[in-house]
Amino acid sequence: MRVKALAALGVDIALPTGVYYALRYAAGLDEHLALVVSSLVPALSVAVSLARGRRPDRLALFMTAMILAGAAVSALVHDPRFLLAKDGWFMGVAGLWFLSSARWDRPLAFTFTRFLLEGRVGPRRESWDVLWERLPAFRRIWRVVTVMYGLGLLADAAVRVAMAYALPMDVVPALGTAQYVVWLLLMQVAINVYLVPSGLYNRYSPLYAPLREPAAANG
Repeated sequence: MRVKALAALGVDIALPTGVYYALRYAAGLDEHLALVVSSLVPALSVAVSLARGRRPDRLALFMTAMILAGAAVSALVHDPRFLLAKDGWFMGVAGLWFLSSARWDRPLAFTFTRFLLEGRVGPRRESWDVLWERLPAFRRIWRVVTVMYGLGLLADAAVRVAMAYALPMDVVPALGTAQYVVWLLLMQVAINVYLVPSGLYNRYSPLYAPLREPAAANG
C-alpha cells in the first residue's frame, strides 16, 4: 500500500506536465489554457479515488488538499505566470505549516513519516505512540526533522517562484517536475545524515536505552 501511494503521488506530479506539453504542442493551446487544464488532472485523480471509497491517510489528505486548492486557483486565476508559480506559493505555505507544527503535540514530520517507518524501528518495533511518550530524544528527533522539512519547503518555494517569473514559460513545467525529484532526493539525504547518527534505525543505540532498562532490571 505504501509503494502504491508513492507511485500514485508520482503520477500526480508527472502526468500534468505531460498533459501540458501535449496541449501546447499537439493541440496548439495557449499557455494559460494548457496550464489550467493540466492543473485539473490531479484533481480528477483525487475525485476518482474518493468515488471508489478509498479512505486517505493524513499524508494523502494533505496532498489532496494541496491538489484541490491548486485546481481551484488554476480555474480562477488568469495570470499564467502566477499559475506557473502557484506550486511555489503552496510549498511556501506548507513550509510555514511545518515550522509552526514543530512545537505541536505531534509535529508534522512525525505524523507523515509514521506510516512509512512505524513497526520498523525500535528494539521491539514498538508503536510510535509508545516511543513518543517514553523517549524525549525520539520527540526531539521529529521536532528537528520537522524544522528541516519546513526550511527545505521554503527553499523549494523560493526557487519555484523565481523560475516561474524569470524563465521562458514553456520551460518551467518540465523544470518544476524535475525539481520535485531533486528536492526529494536532497531532503532524504539531508534528513538521513541526521537520522542515522541519532540512532533511530539502530535498535541497540542509546536512543532506546530507556526502553531496555525495565527489561534489564527484571532480568
